[in-house]
Amino acid sequence: MRMVNYMDAQISKDSARDTGPLSAILSAGLALKASDILLVAGKTPMARVDGETVPLAGMAPLTAEKCRELILSGLRPEAAARFADAEELDYSFTCCGSRFRVNVFSQLNGLSAVYRAVSKIIPTPQELGLTPEMIALSDLPRGLVIVTGPTGCGKSSTLASLIELINLKYRKTIITLEDPVEFVYTDRKSTIIQREVGRHTRSFGDALRHALRQAPDVIMIGEMRDFETIQLAVTAAETGHLCLATLHTLDSASTVDRIIDVFPAVQQEQVRAQLSVSLQAVISQLLLPRKGGKGRVAARELLLANNAIRAIIRDKKTHAIPNTLLTSRKAGMMTMDQSMAELAVAGLITVEEALSKTAHPDSFRSLMDSATELKGRR
Repeated sequence: MRMVNYMDAQISKDSARDTGPLSAILSAGLALKASDILLVAGKTPMARVDGETVPLAGMAPLTAEKCRELILSGLRPEAAARFADAEELDYSFTCCGSRFRVNVFSQLNGLSAVYRAVSKIIPTPQELGLTPEMIALSDLPRGLVIVTGPTGCGKSSTLASLIELINLKYRKTIITLEDPVEFVYTDRKSTIIQREVGRHTRSFGDALRHALRQAPDVIMIGEMRDFETIQLAVTAAETGHLCLATLHTLDSASTVDRIIDVFPAVQQEQVRAQLSVSLQAVISQLLLPRKGGKGRVAARELLLANNAIRAIIRDKKTHAIPNTLLTSRKAGMMTMDQSMAELAVAGLITVEEALSKTAHPDSFRSLMDSATELKGRR
């Protein structure tokens, strides 16, 4: 019989709260397989389904008072206190048999919130469409692996899948630092410690600084938001830990630039040298509508830090990263355009959708030809 840990017990406690009408709205969103349910003062409750926001059928617009009442019904007392202090809040809770990551905020018409549905089941790499090269990142003993992309592109799912692979294969200590906790892990071979910013620690920086003294093999950072967190993550990766993190950037080149630019000018040369050694990979992803209109598909750019990439970082030539990825397909690297071309050739997305997202429509057709040739060789 599995022992019930602190996180399990807390989830059970959260589940026992009666959220009444809020439960009905969240259940309606879940029935549509929505990724997000939105409660916005003055509007009908809405759901984000396959990337489009639609009103929930049969529900009336929410007055500011009703919207506030619904949102506050889902808050634990300590979360309500944090919201009263900061006037905005990220937290997680369990309702309707599902787990949600919630952002509460004030806006012109009143209190509003977005409820992101988080699966209780950690997706497998195969379900996410990760390539063998991406899956192999879970075997790294040390270094920095960054998953990037816009909000809602599945970064957390990709990180969770890699963490669960480590959990299944190795006897390691894994510390996750999140705001809020999303996927909840069960110890397999590894020991997993999950901490939530605002609930178990004051900030990512504080948690990461202390994590280095907690004998971790792997540290997962939900988001590298600021200078201190980025600095500590680079240092941790350089000193023998495997650090998995997310960043809100669109591609590999902008990721490298963002990390370096956050440091004062006098430190940038040193950080460039550190990053050229510690960086292992960048996965940049984007969710696109599946051809046929049911669900979405992830397109992913992959940078693997080989000698050429390390030299590019060291020599301040990040503008050369896209071309290096383009010519390193045999090593498993690819640009976002290459990924979209392969998805289009496989019939998973439309060519029109890919063309609407690419920054280089003129060269995309030649990538389609290359993807067709690659498919024929497989």
